[in-house]
Amino acid sequence: MTKQEFRKLIESRVVILDGATGTELAKQGMPQGVCPEQWVLQNPQAIENVQRAYREAGSDIVYACTFGGNRCKLEEFGLQDSVVEMNQALARLSKNAMGENGFVFGDIAPTGRFVEPFGDFKFDDAVEVYREQVKGLLAGGVDGFAVETMLDIQEARAALIAIKESCDLPVIVTMTYQEDGRTLTGTDPASALITLQSLGADAVGCNCSTGPAQMLMFIQAMQPYATVPLVAKPNAGMPKLVNGKTIFDMPPEEFGSYIPELMKAGACFIGGCCGTAPEYIREAKKAAASASPVAPVNDAISAVSSARKTVCIGSDRTTVIVGERINPTGKKKLQAELREGKLDLVRQYAAEQVHAGAEILDVNMGVSGIDERDMMVQAIKLLSKISDAPLCIDSTKPEVVEAALRLYPGRALLNSISCEKERIEKTLPIAAKYGAMFILLPLTDDEIPPTCDGRISVIGEIYAQAEKYGYKKADIVVDGLVMTVSSDQQAAKETISLVEWCASDFGVNTILGLSNVSFGLPERKWVNGAFLAMNIDRGLTMAIANPSDEVLMASKFAGDALIGKDKKLREYVGRFSDSAPAASAKAKEQLPPEEAVFRCVINGDQDNVVAFIKKAIEAGISADTLVNEKLIPAIQKVGYLFDQKKYFLPQLMMSADTMRTAFEFIEPVLRESGTSTQGPTVILATVKGDIHDIGKNLVALMLKNYSFKVIDLGKDVSAEEIVAAAEEHNADIIGLSALMTTTMSEMKGVIEHARQRGIKAKFMIGGAVVDNDYAEEIGAEGYAPDAIGAVKTAQRLSN
Repeated sequence: MTKQEFRKLIESRVVILDGATGTELAKQGMPQGVCPEQWVLQNPQAIENVQRAYREAGSDIVYACTFGGNRCKLEEFGLQDSVVEMNQALARLSKNAMGENGFVFGDIAPTGRFVEPFGDFKFDDAVEVYREQVKGLLAGGVDGFAVETMLDIQEARAALIAIKESCDLPVIVTMTYQEDGRTLTGTDPASALITLQSLGADAVGCNCSTGPAQMLMFIQAMQPYATVPLVAKPNAGMPKLVNGKTIFDMPPEEFGSYIPELMKAGACFIGGCCGTAPEYIREAKKAAASASPVAPVNDAISAVSSARKTVCIGSDRTTVIVGERINPTGKKKLQAELREGKLDLVRQYAAEQVHAGAEILDVNMGVSGIDERDMMVQAIKLLSKISDAPLCIDSTKPEVVEAALRLYPGRALLNSISCEKERIEKTLPIAAKYGAMFILLPLTDDEIPPTCDGRISVIGEIYAQAEKYGYKKADIVVDGLVMTVSSDQQAAKETISLVEWCASDFGVNTILGLSNVSFGLPERKWVNGAFLAMNIDRGLTMAIANPSDEVLMASKFAGDALIGKDKKLREYVGRFSDSAPAASAKAKEQLPPEEAVFRCVINGDQDNVVAFIKKAIEAGISADTLVNEKLIPAIQKVGYLFDQKKYFLPQLMMSADTMRTAFEFIEPVLRESGTSTQGPTVILATVKGDIHDIGKNLVALMLKNYSFKVIDLGKDVSAEEIVAAAEEHNADIIGLSALMTTTMSEMKGVIEHARQRGIKAKFMIGGAVVDNDYAEEIGAEGYAPDAIGAVKTAQRLSN
């Protein structure tokens, strides 16, 4: 299937996808605990029965049975060397089942590992894992690809890049969102959409975790930003345990009743996930026939994203400040740190600038004596975890730009593309490959045009080249080229004229690097502030500036208010309603060492926490005091921030790793003083038949940080093994995890077996398919929705 054929599918009607596969295979006789991919190859009639039933119910596209067909998942069954052959064979089975009456998309799903910068799985290693699977699916003749059930935007990006670098077939990408509307790593629907559609996904949406009512809200959140069709594949409500079997509580007719609303919100591809079956797809098909699909509302969008936030740019929005300080030019201290391979000031400048009002952070690592590419990658890894501000990648070197855009877990702004030959021939294709917005710098190899008319001519040349790569005006921001008025007093007028032309005639966003206008002048802040206000009036949409400059920021907020960009003066009033100005972040070295230890945990500063612990001990503060008055309160504060949705999984993991590093250093000191930090014993396990353990591993990490003794038995653990471990270690608490509806019933079996053996330990359960009602139903004393919830539950159960 070509991309053009894919787009034609939705011109007149909604495309119907398939429903659940795992539960349908179970009905065909597949036992728990086996490798589904291997079982299907051994029992090919089963998948043909399932997929023919979906075809007859109305599915236009079915997914090949390759959900767990990547190397990481197959390794659980010793099949890691059969990836290509298995995927090829599985794709062919599905092609046989569909015949000439439908399409087969290769199913690409999570590896079970967190990808950098949010985990330890190297990004390019993840790409290679998916590339291997894609090779087999292509050999099997798939018509396209479905990247589904993604919990982590970076893993979704890795899969999408692997497909794009292997073929030109259409790709659907769907993320999985929790009840709070974010993925496990904190990505909201709009940010995921902007990231994935700019990277080249042909349709984007969500599947699993929720029923159609809540999924409707996620689709509605995406619709205003969509340039591609949206996808909805909800569960059949929520799972319940009835007579020892997992069932879903929504009948097919009710499921079908949500289809018109999903279509109205922009869902052009509709199917089902857990709990659905051919009868659900039949109802969806019937409901979809009564309405027409709603095309995407945009052909391009001026927006950049991080893993956790989107920033939109435009004349109808307030002026966006791009923080300029993460740039070593003229900053000797930052230069020295970068040459030492340190990023402490990068961390500090990021926090200070966001606090002061920057919405995007410019990142430049251009200093002599370092590997710029490596430092840029390290800076992106850090900033992606500690800040939700989208990044502006600032480099003149194509290899640096390539490395940065490949790793960055969002849609970046690139600074910049000029009419210089290397930028056009090398950097522009890189920007297009990764879907970055870019700053258009109107200069050539030969000159910086001094006049507005000269710059307009260059803008036309660059834009003509960008159009060849699919760029539209909404994807570009023109730099007005600010020159210093101390050497040419007409320079400011030429820039203002260009900003006005871009806004009024060309219809494109603009940006200025403000500080250059006042170079060589006294009291520069007044010139900068006035120049900003004048340009805002002429249509300026962005400025690269130091947000700590109070005069400049006051000019920005006042200018936006006066010309009506700040609707109802909300931002102006919010900025100046407090009588005291916002204070900048305080550098750790100015803090007492024990307070710096506290801040290290809060900020996830793993590199410096041990040094501050040493200083605190040298200053006479006992290890016991540091643990009880600084480390434990700090991780509790992190938990509070996580509960309040001010921190997300990346920050939680950074703080947990910092806490682990602190305890590894401080525990020997405590033992020497005769102090013990060991708390109650907790057995953790993912139940029999379930090979998912990301959430359980996070629970283990957090419990250890709260001084629990954790015995982690791993995944796919039988009831007998769990109970034996509880007896051996005299466990106080047993924590059970399940992510699959087909394995959640195992939890009840573990509890019953433990009670029969006289185990007194209390049980807590967790996982995407369970809730508090289910915990009560099977006799567990607690339910934990996430890692912090597990800590709170364990503390309650151990009191």
